[in-house]
Order: sequence, then C-alpha cells, then structure tokens
Amino acid sequence: MRNVLLLAWKETRSYYGSPMAYVVSAAFLALTGQFYVSGVSELLPEASLRAVFTPMMFALILWAPIASMRLLAEEQKLGTLELLLTAPLRDWEIVTGKFCALVAMLLGIIVPTLVYVVLLYWYASPDGGPLLTGYLGLLLYGSAAASLGLFTSSLTGNQIVAGVTAAVALLFLTLASEASGLVSGLPSALLAGVSLPAHYTAFVAGVIELRNVVYFITFIVLFLFLTTLSLESRRWR
Repeated sequence: MRNVLLLAWKETRSYYGSPMAYVVSAAFLALTGQFYVSGVSELLPEASLRAVFTPMMFALILWAPIASMRLLAEEQKLGTLELLLTAPLRDWEIVTGKFCALVAMLLGIIVPTLVYVVLLYWYASPDGGPLLTGYLGLLLYGSAAASLGLFTSSLTGNQIVAGVTAAVALLFLTLASEASGLVSGLPSALLAGVSLPAHYTAFVAGVIELRNVVYFITFIVLFLFLTTLSLESRRWR
C-alpha cells in the first residue's frame, strides 16, 4: 500500500504542477456554475442540485480522457514505463496508484462545487439526502470514467489516440440508454444494462440502489483489471 500511495502522490503532484490542472478545474467550475445559475433562475426553482448533477455527467466525458490520457501513454512514449515496470513495483500497484491519483484529481474538481451547497443552505432549506447521494453518484461515475480512460492510456503511446478512444467509449456508454429504445429484445436490454446514465440517475433522484453501486464498482474493477493485464503483456513483448 505504501508504494501505491507514493505513486499516487507523485502523479497528483505532477498533475497540479502543470497549468492544465487549473485550466481544466476553472473550465469545469465555470460550466457547472452556469448550470447552477440556470437552475436557480427558474420561475419556481427547486432547492436542489439536480440541474447541476445531470450536466456534470457529460462534463466528465471530457474530463476523464484529458486527465487519464497521459498517465500511461506518455510513459510509453518517453520510455519511462519500462523503467517503472522494472522497479520493485507490482503491476497492480502501478495501476492502483495511478487510479488513486485520478480519484484525487476528480475530488479536486468536485470539492469546489460544494460552494453551491453552501449557497443553497444559505438561501433555502434543501433536502440533504439527494445532495449526498448526488455527490456519491458523481464520484462513482467519475471514477468509472477514469478507470476506462486509464485502460485506453495503457493501450497506446499516443496521448491523443488514448484520449479520443476514451471519449468515444464514454460517449457510447452515455448514449447507450437512448440507443436501447431504437432496438428491441436482447440488444435493447444489453444497451440499457451497460449505460452509465441509467445507473447514475437514481443517485441524482436521492435513491441508493445496490444494483447501481455494484454496477459502478464492477465497472471500475473490470477496467483496472484489464489495465493490469495490458501492463503485464508488455513484459512478454
């Protein structure tokens, strides 16, 4: 675990040592701020963050590929991945460390949005339940997107290819529930089952269902496992 934490700290410090981290954070806050203002400016505004949580899901489609594309792709391009693989680190420790760094980056853009919660409590009396479940769903959704981005980053040494591949995959998983209505039978059920929003909307509504939590955890574990296998395969090339 010590190796995991050290690697996570190294990646997080490297990320926040670059201007990109602050540009992405500022853009995310500006975007969510617009959603928040639009929500509370309605004729009969609701004392909740539903108007923010739902669009945030689409914002993460852009954030996850940008944050994850360099973590392994850049290491491959620079040739430092081979050095990392020969270090006294297990493959799963490398993957877990980099994933933990991504979760830290995710928290770095989510935590500042708590100012919207403070404003809600200042001017109204919102229900705390949907706020908590909404943030839990956002954390799970973002972590799932990050795990997929980390996997695509392990497949190529080109950051752009890794980022675009992750974005396309996330867009497909986001629109899968819409596509399920265009077909019937087993394909429709499969598309609805793999859809990320289909498992996220319940959290926004203030409901925690075990099947949705299991879906996101399984999604994360699966792609971290695939990333580990991708790294292990490099040892035999």
